[in-house]
Amino acid sequence: MKILVTGGTGYIGSHTLVDLMDNGFEVISVDNQSNSDIGVLENIRLIAGKSVKNYSIDLCDKEKTRIIFEENKIDGIIHFAAFKSVNDSVSMPLEYYHNNLNSLLNVLSLMNEYKVNNFIFSSSCSVYGNTQELPVTEMTPTQEAECPYARTKQIGEKIVEEFILANPWFKSILLRYFNPAGAHESCLMGESPINKAANLVPVITETGIGKRDAMTVFGTDYDTRDGSCIRDYIHVMDLANAHTKALQYLINNILDKAEIINLGIGEGVSVLEAIKAFETTSGQKLNYSIGPRREGDVVAVYANKQKAESLLGWKPTRTIDDIMRTAWAWEKKRSSQKRNKYHIN
Repeated sequence: MKILVTGGTGYIGSHTLVDLMDNGFEVISVDNQSNSDIGVLENIRLIAGKSVKNYSIDLCDKEKTRIIFEENKIDGIIHFAAFKSVNDSVSMPLEYYHNNLNSLLNVLSLMNEYKVNNFIFSSSCSVYGNTQELPVTEMTPTQEAECPYARTKQIGEKIVEEFILANPWFKSILLRYFNPAGAHESCLMGESPINKAANLVPVITETGIGKRDAMTVFGTDYDTRDGSCIRDYIHVMDLANAHTKALQYLINNILDKAEIINLGIGEGVSVLEAIKAFETTSGQKLNYSIGPRREGDVVAVYANKQKAESLLGWKPTRTIDDIMRTAWAWEKKRSSQKRNKYHIN
């Protein structure tokens, strides 16, 4: 079966392409490289032994996107393509609404036109907002979004759900995943954004390698065990495999509604605990300071993963130590190859 992965040269998309190929799927990618490096396609070829065709198209351009559907018989789509920075979404809300929602609308419209009926939507734990229920289940009520990025994911889920109501032939799984991190064991792929990294783990490794003079822990006065925010960190290859298993489930079953599934390891790790895990696995002392809270951050969120285990037969196999070990190995390799020549202050 031929699967289109949108945002395929991005961090999660590239790892998912590898896992899909490892499980017998034919894949194509679309990514306009707004925050990714086209060079990852060569590394995918080295890992998987096959080349992946990528369309360098902005999904907000519907007629250019149509070319992909005209040239390929697509059996399913995994939709990653979206802007994802919490900070940027607060300062640039219109850009986030325009990009994340128009790209989704165009993809769904073309799926309707070309009768592609299997769709996996890359959602986020950010849809839960500042929930009082921990760990969160798929039945946990969503709260007010803490940032425009999270709001685009809430709206995106509703768009998919309402599209299914109008088109019962269409099947979808909404994957609400938590904090992907880590790198492929080969050290050929990992998180390497074009724009300045905002996610905690690459910020930690960039500080450890010296690309950043120091990093800031945004707030240690939260109502948590050590005062810093708590998140559920999931290794990117565990996450990639969950997308493959979700696709297999979607293809082999009849669904009458969009299935919502949490993807996390089911444990919360604080920012300070993540820093400690890095220092322990790398042997590097990290230069960090304590700063004020950051706008848009939720206090704590981590997953109940029982539905993913029972429905998809998926279980995460890697820990926060595995995340830090592979992320650090990737950081050292990409730095030695001088892929990133800038210095971040």
